[in-house]
Amino acid sequence: RHMNRSKLSECEQYLGFRFARLELLDQALTHSSTKTPDRPCNERLEFLGDSVLGLVVTAYLFAIFPDQPEGHLTKIKSVVVSTKTLAHCARECKLPEFISVGKGVSINHRIPESLLANAFEAVVAAIYLDGGLEDARTFVLRNLESEIAKVVRNRHAKNYKSLLQHFAQKNLSATPTYRVVDEEGPDHHKRFLVIAMVGGQQFGPGAGANKKEAEQRAARKALFDLRSRMVDSVSSEGA
Repeated sequence: RHMNRSKLSECEQYLGFRFARLELLDQALTHSSTKTPDRPCNERLEFLGDSVLGLVVTAYLFAIFPDQPEGHLTKIKSVVVSTKTLAHCARECKLPEFISVGKGVSINHRIPESLLANAFEAVVAAIYLDGGLEDARTFVLRNLESEIAKVVRNRHAKNYKSLLQHFAQKNLSATPTYRVVDEEGPDHHKRFLVIAMVGGQQFGPGAGANKKEAEQRAARKALFDLRSRMVDSVSSEGA
């Protein structure tokens, strides 16, 4: 038995997309536990949606991070298209209210995350088949853009070297370098002092139990100093 039209129309409103072929949405919301000979399940759509989603996210990351290496982009993408993130997006679109599942599938009336993620991918495929790649891209980015921003923030939260490099290249056309200026203590309890050099200016030092840690701290100091100088110069210009 197909989901009634008014229920599908309600789902369309949450998705922000109106289907020309409503049967595609119905199929996207049909789990294999409730399929019938005349109502196919969403597994084939999920297969297609996975690729459409991958393409849209990959192209977006490629465009907004022109200076990031492939490995870095791959790590961001893997978090963005993870089961956890897609299940969150499915909940934001209210999909649990519309997915058709058999009685034994949900646990304590909760639909498993993997099933929610699969349904989200199936919806992406349904939109792609109904409206084309541009409509699918709009839907994916509307739901995932803030998630991508969150992942990037978390990955960069402690990576001050990466943040400093991005800031210095964008604002000063310079690439930061680091130099160890002192080492203290015995081998098993070393302490390194590192300075950061940006465009002929020296920042730091940063101290750490290893060079990597000291470099991060030097980068943090440099970034804070450069940012505050930029704010000061903007303030004085406006005065």
